[in-house]
Amino acid sequence: MALASPTLSPAFGGATQMVGSGATILAASVLADSAVEHYSGSFDRPAMSLPLAASSLALGGNALLSHSGAVARASPFTVGINAASVGVGALGLGFHVYNVTRQTGGLSWNNLFYQAPVGAPGALLMSGALGLAAHSLKRSGSFLGSVPLASGRVLAGFTALGLLGTSAEAAILHFRGAYHNKAMWLPVTLPPIAAALLGRAALRGRAGLLAGPALAATAVLGLIGSAFHVYGVSRNMGGWKNWRQNLFAGPPVPAPPGFTGLAIAGLGALRLIWRCRHA
Repeated sequence: MALASPTLSPAFGGATQMVGSGATILAASVLADSAVEHYSGSFDRPAMSLPLAASSLALGGNALLSHSGAVARASPFTVGINAASVGVGALGLGFHVYNVTRQTGGLSWNNLFYQAPVGAPGALLMSGALGLAAHSLKRSGSFLGSVPLASGRVLAGFTALGLLGTSAEAAILHFRGAYHNKAMWLPVTLPPIAAALLGRAALRGRAGLLAGPALAATAVLGLIGSAFHVYGVSRNMGGWKNWRQNLFAGPPVPAPPGFTGLAIAGLGALRLIWRCRHA
């Protein structure tokens, strides 16, 4: 097996870079999205600055990590910042759940629609976890010496869960928008299909013919989604001339690239599965 020296394989190195790139894109999405959302909340809690700091560091660290041959300079810096991102993301999930449940009516549709988005901090957690995975792949092919990552199967399953969670968050927000545009159905249909195909590859240890194209389409969907959200902001009164209000009131422009980051990481996992099967 090549686990002892994974960097000897160009396919392995390319897959690792894709996982690191996915983590980087996720960190960038979290940084921009949390900056907008928490600014609209006036940063009334000191902890609201934590995701900005964590995602900023993760963005730089994972960008360095995704660059070929940078592992010596990236360690242990990337380990620390990605571990912190996982912790801040988990803490944020708890805060957002608390924020929703403490409102009048508790866990109701109205509170899910208009209070802190419950699943949003999960993107920071995923970014940190994928960054740790990329670092572990570069170093030894396993996480903490016990979780095998080189086969791609664990990573594929984890990324599939991330796609499902992100799609669920989009489903809540698009349901709030009454799916007034048919394109709003795409992020609640295509990513779950890609997640199912990726999960199937994780279980069987074999990448099917459709998993790669589905993930590639999901990656493109994330970029198109941002363009749709830019258009959505422009439709509010005053358009982008009144950006100080409409950027906060309209659909979140930085959020859709979360699909892009997860899909790219999923493609990296598929590449690892293919490599392991054809080694």
